Amino acid sequence: MKVESRRTHIFQYHADHGNMINFHGFEMPLWYDSISSEHMAVRDNCGLFDVTHMGRSIVSGEKAGEFLDYILTRDPSKLGLIQGQYSTMCNERGGIIDDLTVFCLENKRYLVVYNASNREKDYDWIISKSQTFNVEVQDVSDMTPLFALQGPKAQIILQKLTDGGLSKIRRYWADQLVVGGEKALVSRSGYTGEDGFEILLWDVPLESPGKAMVLWNRILEAGVSFGIKPCGLGARDTLRLEAGMCLYGNDINDETTPLEAKLDFAVKFEKPNFIGREALLKQKEEGIKKTRVGLKMVDRAVPREGGRVWMNGKEVGYLTSGTFSPLLKYGIAMGYVSVDYAVEGSILEVEVRNSRFKTEVVKMPFYEVEKYGARRKTSQA
Repeated sequence: MKVESRRTHIFQYHADHGNMINFHGFEMPLWYDSISSEHMAVRDNCGLFDVTHMGRSIVSGEKAGEFLDYILTRDPSKLGLIQGQYSTMCNERGGIIDDLTVFCLENKRYLVVYNASNREKDYDWIISKSQTFNVEVQDVSDMTPLFALQGPKAQIILQKLTDGGLSKIRRYWADQLVVGGEKALVSRSGYTGEDGFEILLWDVPLESPGKAMVLWNRILEAGVSFGIKPCGLGARDTLRLEAGMCLYGNDINDETTPLEAKLDFAVKFEKPNFIGREALLKQKEEGIKKTRVGLKMVDRAVPREGGRVWMNGKEVGYLTSGTFSPLLKYGIAMGYVSVDYAVEGSILEVEVRNSRFKTEVVKMPFYEVEKYGARRKTSQA
């Protein structure tokens, strides 16, 4: 039986202007103009992404903070009002079920945003673990269109559509604002490494998407003179890889732990109890055997997911993501190698089309943080 594909609120725009693919059951644009041009628009100016395909749930109730502390490796119960954080949700073995963000909307009410590939899996897991807590879990994914405006000119563009003070919103904080005449949650976060905002509209059903389409077009119009481009999944992937950010299903999965993935900053062992704590504590005490690294190609080649990593004729790891960097103009990759070979500056070899090419272990992000990304020295806002 043919499974009907899913669509976001602004599907018609994508269909009219984009090159479409099926992405985890969703009809989404891979690119509009080209992956490279959209990628560079975000690094130099600004890009607008439709990320409505991601999952969103509201967790509320007397024990909402305590419950989230239990199912996540971080400590959302300590978040301030309209503050957010990146976290991981693990199984009992310490494997990553998903990586996600949590925002405290108000006292005892939280927004949880997770990956499109895991919408049903995550929601079912959260529901299954909530039974012994006094909480309510509501899937609001189809009622809350979500856009990501990313790049050094994001603030000046979005400021044209709101009276709210965007400069007051710190990284991983948010505010409830009126944007383009509509009530929205605006958070300073994203998945490109750049400064930018994610704009979530409240109470816009998938069956009545008009408000979402109007806001999408208004943002694009506001950014015309600033070089804005609508961006597809292709640029989203190359941008996040340059920034050293994980893609679920590639760089992390339920067989990989946050410690191996270098996401240990999101694991709070001070908490007395959370799912996966004992397994992760044991791994911490015994030491990890493999670790995630960034790899910069020395030889001319484009690394790809699945390529094996070698050192002096010995297989020492594997690639989980790889691409040609539109910004840096050479191949870059992420993968896992034995900890003995994860030293920055080490020269390894990666397998590309049955040949081996030299690569260097480097610090992530791959770009110079003084020139690109949210920490760049010069602001264009």
